[in-house]
Amino acid sequence: MSYFPENTPVEELQLLGAETAASPKKRTEENDEPAQTELSLHPDWDVTETDQAAFEKLHGDLNELQKDQLSLAGIRWDQQEDGDYVFLAFIRQTLEKSAAFKYTVIELYDEADTLLGRKEFDLTDLGELPAMSSRPYTFTFGEKDMFGHDVPESGWKLVFKKKKKEIPEHQLSLTPAWRKRLTAENKRQLKQVVDNMKPPKHGQVNFVGLRATFLRDRKELHVTMLIRNGSDRNVNIETLPLQVEDATGEIAARGGFRLKPKLQVKAHTTTPWNFVFPERMLLKEKPDLTKWKAYPPKRKKEEDKTEE
Repeated sequence: MSYFPENTPVEELQLLGAETAASPKKRTEENDEPAQTELSLHPDWDVTETDQAAFEKLHGDLNELQKDQLSLAGIRWDQQEDGDYVFLAFIRQTLEKSAAFKYTVIELYDEADTLLGRKEFDLTDLGELPAMSSRPYTFTFGEKDMFGHDVPESGWKLVFKKKKKEIPEHQLSLTPAWRKRLTAENKRQLKQVVDNMKPPKHGQVNFVGLRATFLRDRKELHVTMLIRNGSDRNVNIETLPLQVEDATGEIAARGGFRLKPKLQVKAHTTTPWNFVFPERMLLKEKPDLTKWKAYPPKRKKEEDKTEE
């Protein structure tokens, strides 16, 4: 089987598809350098000398990539008698190690970025792609995989479909002091509370009151808060203004807290913390804590909490 039209001189062959590149790694000065690939034919492919020469010629026509990239470079396509579309393309990678692929969604676009087709491919039969290499591969789209648009002879492109970023499962995270202080049962109960709560919106940091106790003999209000970080980055808290609203809707306590050492709430975790309002921060002598809220001033108030 030949991968190219018969009676077409090798020197006249052209890359009819565009090339699309993706970077698995974050771009840095180190990997922002140009990189070239070497042609790698699958050992199981039965390639004639003419096809070998054709692949070498077309591979030589490819542009340089940057380091640490994956790309799909379209070569040509044919429609089979059964209606299937077969696209021949180079899969290229400029990682400094070999790469293996599994199930991957490939999308087909035209020059105007109109989506022409989409299909999930099992690329295990591509084999292990050597470092800094380029290997031809055929992608077959059935009629059910196409969206009914005409496929242009040239300018089309195959694209690795980007996976939606998966938001990690929200977890309880305890500081070393809390881990040491809490019993195994306390930890289990606290984890259950966090697991049963709806996670904060992505990118949001909020505060939820867990427990409030007024010590009349000390004239202190002790409040346990859950600090919930729904962002992708750790949050460091050094100072935190906080006020407590009791069941009457009045502000029962207000004050600013300096956390030493600073409290780090890891990305997509909830961390509990205790805040003690001394007498000088109290605005009511007998706060009604049957229902209460605690929140930083000028921020959205947190959910009502009923003391059990």
